[in-house]
This record gives sequence, structure tokens and C-alpha cells, in this order.
Amino acid sequence: MVEYLEVFGLEHVGIFRISGSVNKIKELKQKYNQGEKVDLINDGDVDSVASLLKLFLKELPVAVFPDNICSSLLKTFQEHKIHTTECIENLRQLLSCLPKAHQNLLQFLSAFLLKVATYSAVNFMTLENLAIVFGPALFK
Repeated sequence: MVEYLEVFGLEHVGIFRISGSVNKIKELKQKYNQGEKVDLINDGDVDSVASLLKLFLKELPVAVFPDNICSSLLKTFQEHKIHTTECIENLRQLLSCLPKAHQNLLQFLSAFLLKVATYSAVNFMTLENLAIVFGPALFK
């Protein structure tokens, strides 16, 4: 999905804000869940694939940022918001406590979303907008 969105979606106005077709999302999700081959170029569209990516993250059994880490993240931001260096160091330490699969997903997703944000002059998805859209999917 990310590869498809990198090719076809980076300059798409409203990527991640405009909902895709409910039927298309359901169809693609079903194919992925059944292990079928999914041809996004012929069967997908940017809005549906973007919506499916958000849904995938939202439906993970354990959030990318599990509950036990969330309170510590908030506490770090509150206690160190003035001291940037201390805040970053504490955040690094907290993120290193995430399970390896979560770390890998977060790193991959962050790189992709940063790429999306570099096209914000065209797609209107700044880092702030992406945070608003993805926050609920990453933190349950």
C-alpha cells in the first residue's frame, strides 16, 4: 500500500483526508486478509488505499504505541517541553522500549509520512495534518 501511495499519492490533494470507497476498501481488505494477490494499480485508487492503510493501523491488535508507553510519552512532553535535548533523549529511550516490530513499523511509517509532508504544497498534508489524521490510529 505504501509503495502504491508513494508512486500515485504523494501529489494527490487530500491524501488521507478524503475517504475512499467503502466497497473498494472492504474488497481490498478482504483480499489481503485471505492472502490473495492484490493488484492496487488496477483495483485500487489513492483515496481507498490511503483509507485502507489507516484502517490497517487502527485495527492492529496492539497499537503502534501501546498503552504502557503512552502515559510515559505524555509525561516526557509535559516535563521536558522547554528542554528540547532532554525531551528528545527521553523519547529515544522510551521508543527503544517498544517491541522490535513496533519500532520497525514506526520507522517505516515515519519515513513515508515525512515523504508525504514534503509534498504538502501540493497535497496540503503538513506534518500537523498527518499527526491529526494518524494519531488515533497509532494511539488507541
